Parts: sequence; C-alpha cells; structure tokens
Amino acid sequence: MLKRRIERRPAAAVLTGCPSHLHPVMARLYAARGVRDAAELELGLGRLQPAHSLAGLEAATTVLVEAVEQRQRILVIGDFDADGATSTAVAIRALRAMGAAHVDFLVPDRFRFGYGLTPAIVEVAAGRRPDLLVTVDNGISSVAGVAAARAHGMRVLITDHHLPGAELPDADAVVNPNQHGCAFPSKSLAGVGVIFYVLTALRARLRAAGWFTAQGIEEPNLAHYLDLVALGTVADVATLDANNRVLVAQGLARIRAGRACAGLNALLRIAGRDGARLSAMDLGFVLGPRLNAAGRLDDMSLGIRCLLADTLDDALPLARELDRLNVERRAIEAEMQSEAAGELERMQLSGALPFGLCLFEPHWHEGVIGLLASRVKERVHRPVVVFTRAENGELKGSARSVSGLHVRDALEAIATREPDLLVRFGGHAMAAGLTLRDGELERFRRAFDEEVRRHLDVRDLDGALMTDGSLAPEDAELELAEQIRAGGPWGQGFPEPRFDDVFEIAQQRIVGERHLKMRLRWPGEARTVDAIAFNRAPSANPQVRTVYRLDVNEYRGERTLQFVVDYMEPCSGSAE
Repeated sequence: MLKRRIERRPAAAVLTGCPSHLHPVMARLYAARGVRDAAELELGLGRLQPAHSLAGLEAATTVLVEAVEQRQRILVIGDFDADGATSTAVAIRALRAMGAAHVDFLVPDRFRFGYGLTPAIVEVAAGRRPDLLVTVDNGISSVAGVAAARAHGMRVLITDHHLPGAELPDADAVVNPNQHGCAFPSKSLAGVGVIFYVLTALRARLRAAGWFTAQGIEEPNLAHYLDLVALGTVADVATLDANNRVLVAQGLARIRAGRACAGLNALLRIAGRDGARLSAMDLGFVLGPRLNAAGRLDDMSLGIRCLLADTLDDALPLARELDRLNVERRAIEAEMQSEAAGELERMQLSGALPFGLCLFEPHWHEGVIGLLASRVKERVHRPVVVFTRAENGELKGSARSVSGLHVRDALEAIATREPDLLVRFGGHAMAAGLTLRDGELERFRRAFDEEVRRHLDVRDLDGALMTDGSLAPEDAELELAEQIRAGGPWGQGFPEPRFDDVFEIAQQRIVGERHLKMRLRWPGEARTVDAIAFNRAPSANPQVRTVYRLDVNEYRGERTLQFVVDYMEPCSGSAE
C-alpha cells in the first residue's frame, strides 16, 4: 500500500456557547471546521441567506410570473447528473404547485447533444413550441444556444452555478451566484439550490400579487422539496458552507421523518437503506450513484420521472431500472479501472508520473470517464484528466483535481496561452469537462502538466490524510459515535471527523472475502475496540498507525462502537 503523509488539523479557537449535552470532542471538531459559536450549529431554515442579494433574481421572477399568469408553455432544460435531475424535479413540482398550466422538461442525451443548452437541443425544444426555456444546473456558457432560442422566439431564463466564461449568454434573466457582481454570500449553491431560491422568490411575488387567493390554489410549502435539494447538493459534492448545511440538514430531517417524495423512498427501498437513519454520506454514496447511472449510461429522463412519481407503486419500477443501470455502470467502471491501472503501471516503469496526468482509451465509456478520473486521482494524488473518443471523432475529457489546483482556471489559463487547443471547457475548482480535436492529445498533455507544475510541488502530490488528531481511550465511546453520526451534516468542505492513533492488533481475520475485521487496543491499555478495514489484507505487523472514523455498528438490534479504518501503516518492522 502507498505510504501516506498524515497531517493533523491545527488547533482552533474554542467553541463558545456549547450546550451541556455536547461532547467535548464534538466542540473540538466543530471549532476545527471554522465554527466559532454554538449558535452556528442551529440549522433551521431561518438561518438561510436571504434571496434578495442574488443578481438577476428580480428579472427572473418577473419572467416566471408572466409565464404563470399568462399560462405560457414552460420547458425546463435539465442536466444529466443528480444535481440536474433533482433541479429539474424541484422546478417541475414547484411550478405546477404554483399554478403553472404547461410545464415539461427536456434533458439532452449526453452522447448526441453534449452538455447544456446547445443550438442542437434548442432545435429539439422548438418542436414542443415552448414560450419560455428555464435552464437548471446549466446554461451559463450557452451563448450560441440562447441566441438560437431567441431566434425561435423563445424567452430564456438561466439558473446555474457553474463558473461563467468571459461572455454571458443574452438571456432574459440569469441567476448564478458565481456570476460577476453577484453579492449573494454563498457561492457554493448547487444547481438545485439555485432553482430552489428562484422558486422561493417566485412564490413571494405571486403571494404579493394575490395569485394564490384569486386562483383558489393552496400556497405550496417549498420545504416539501428539500429532500431533493439535499440529494442534489450532496451528490454534486457542493461545499457544505453554512448555507448548504442548512439545506442538507433540513432535507435529511424530512427524509428521516418519512416525508421524502415517493421516488426518493423507492430508491431507499431498492438500496435496502432505512431512511430514518440516513446520513449525508448516504445521499452521496448510495442514492446519488443510482440516480446518476441513468445519465451516465442511458437517459436521465428515467431518473427525473422517478423523482416526479406521485406514488411508491409508480416509482418502484423506475427505481429498479436505475439500480440495474447502476450495477451495469459498476461493471463498466471496474473494467476501465483495470485498464487504467495497467497504463499507470507502464507509465511508472518508464519514469515518474507527470504532475498533471492524462489517460486515454478510445473505447472508454463517455458517461463513466468522470468516475474513472476520480478513482485514479484518489490513487495517484494528483490532477487527472481521462479522455475517450466521441462519436464525432473529438476527444471528450473529464478532469478531477486536488487541493491547490483550481482545474477550471487551469484550463482557462491553457486556453489563453494556446487559443486553438481546447474546443470547449467548463466546470468547477475540483471538476471540469473539456473537448479536444483529434490529434491534439499530446499537446494538451504537455500543456496540462506544465500548468499543474505552476501551482503544485512534490509535497502536494503525496496524498496527505488530514485528521482531527488523537482520540483518548476514554472518549472512544458509543455516545461520541452517535453524536458524530447525528452531527454535521458532513461532506465537502465540512469533512467527516477522522482520528489517527497507534494501536496494537489484538485479533484480525478476513470477513466477506476481502475485508479485515480487527480488535484494536491502545498500547498499555487492556480495553479493545472493534474495527474494520475494507479491502485490506491482514497486517504482518503487530503495531500499526491508523487513520479511522467512529461508527455505530448495528447487529441484531444491538448498537456498538466500531472503528472504520481508512488507512493503516506499520509502526516498526517490515513494510507492508
């Protein structure tokens, strides 16, 4: 196993105003994540940032009010990932609940049309004769697509969260917290968060106009859609700043209380998960992949229809098909990972890996290259771009980055120096997509490695594991594990607590064919604790340094403390 550098988060200011029931270790964990006052741990909806500072919001709600009042045909243009699917479902459900008479959706087939509001997808949309196009989780770079829509006489409202380029599309309204001049303080909203905010503003405008009373419509409670907002936010790996933590916490509360929509409940049933004990991590690693599978291998319309289903009976067949696609996706990904591992081995035998790594196989599945880029990045601890060949002969790439390199900005820097190299690109700090012409891969490899070297050095590539330090034996109790599980929500930018300590291995055995079950004890202590390390062989060394998380193991109605070991290395003796 590759040896990792273990770093501990620096000591932080003391958390003030702690309630008496809060474990002292929890206070330390929160403080290390930037929480200074326990009042910040209150995650009620009243702590959400107000919508009024979102640039473009007034124009957006004006467009939507006219569309609703005049019974115009509204077509929501979604995206083919979980954020796009939940954004679309929230938009459709809320607009219909507010009295919009004609609302439908269209999601581009990623293999035929690519990402966003392209001129080609506008031609498809025109066949439905909409009056208004509303993009969710896309559109900020769709300059040509918006021009095509306006040429067809359609109005366009863009809601997005991706970083804008030098030119904004000429839409009727643009709402994006990351557009230049937007004062909204939470720049980490996912696409589903952006459309949720727009819809809350629309409801306020319609309420002020007396719309609901005049139409005899019960004013919708938009909190009913927070289960979908939470799912899209976590699945898109959005940074869990204070605002997103409120959205996710409130959505999780609805799910745990049994008030999730039928489609989400169907996904939970198919996955064999108890909604009452769902965590934010489950949204990202259990539900998100099943929803994403439709967009990766087939058509995300399947996932959206599941989220729009009104009953469990309607949703379950769709959820089963999503699960089947996810099984197929895992098989495809496993084969691609095996091929990538072989390529990495060949590259390492011929010399050191580049700082910015590019991999290419013409037959790799276009819908899975982003996942492969993430897996390879986790293995080699450096920015990775995985390419495949599209049907039109171009090379489609998916990039994943590490701390210290804003990959979308890196691509923009390359495009500035070599304007003819990238056909198109877009994305975030940690993930981006790009397209190259055939024959330009080697040129891009050189440019990408050079750009990465401008920002990172060797120490940045050693895959440091950040921990919350040591955990005293007396603190390693079920009560703390329960508080950690109930705390958070944990995720991107607000990481789940991990500790590092030296342990003696009292017992070890393989379970489930490839997982290591252990009993660990602190040196000099008699007490042992259950631990499990997934996909790990037995240790040849009796004493190991570990990075671990506290978990609650539930078996036959009994709840016990368990360590989940993410990393272990020998303290002495032969290397493993």
